Amino acid sequence: MLNPVVAGLDGSRESLAAAGWAAREALRRGLPLRLVHAREGLPEEETEATLPELRAPQDEARRVLRGAGDRLNECYPQVHIAAEQVRLPPGPALLAESDNAELLVIGSQGLGRVEGLLAGSVAMATVAHAAGPVVLVRADDTAEREHVPDGSGKPSARTPYRDVAVAVDVGRPCDAVLEFAFRAAQLRGAPLRVVHVWHVPFGRGIPDAEERGLIRENAEREFAVLLVPWRDKFPGVFVRDALYEGRAAQVLVKAAGGAGLLVAGRRRRRAAVGSHTGPVAHALIHHVTCPIAVIPHD
Repeated sequence: MLNPVVAGLDGSRESLAAAGWAAREALRRGLPLRLVHAREGLPEEETEATLPELRAPQDEARRVLRGAGDRLNECYPQVHIAAEQVRLPPGPALLAESDNAELLVIGSQGLGRVEGLLAGSVAMATVAHAAGPVVLVRADDTAEREHVPDGSGKPSARTPYRDVAVAVDVGRPCDAVLEFAFRAAQLRGAPLRVVHVWHVPFGRGIPDAEERGLIRENAEREFAVLLVPWRDKFPGVFVRDALYEGRAAQVLVKAAGGAGLLVAGRRRRRAAVGSHTGPVAHALIHHVTCPIAVIPHD
């Protein structure tokens, strides 16, 4: 049985944009799409609530799911779409969904306005603890924004896809991150921009030019070796590798400019407490405007 692409919906613009991105990704991957609206205290979907305080949220859940489902069925008739009300708080519901999803897609507000439960603290906690990949999508994301502008500079879904960008750290396990990124680029027929940021190790003082050159050469060598098996596994993907010196968060935000998708990793947490994602992932989520796929790894 194929694992679905799952999109969390709460009626916000961010979540509706996330559902659209999820539908396009399901189409690219040949997978079903599952739309989920989570709220604690909802009655069984087939049961009609009698109390007004229960009827209103039930009607709202149905409206959100039906509206999104109808719109996506019209735009993407090739995708099998299922929708369900989940009678759990959004955070636990999304984490449970991630256990059996190919990937989970939710809205992200970045540094924008506060709108939508799934686009705020729930989204950050989900990213921090989800079992599988989580993709965060901004409210202004559209099918056209995944592609480069046309000859007149206008958005178009008929032009080639923008680059997929991926951030890697040669000093940590990143197979899951590179697998996802190369696969995403392959599905889109897009170039892959692989970015690694190096720096002089702390505690070594200020190196002279020769020592700095040796550190850079070592980083370049490790970076090249890291990519060899992935270039072999995905020979059809055109790879642009980029090595920068500096602070990872600042460099990666800038390096992701113009990309259609950014892929980044985060270390798995052993206990589902809090919403900490690490300083680099936190900066990317808040400042990068394209969709971001956050991939857990050991």
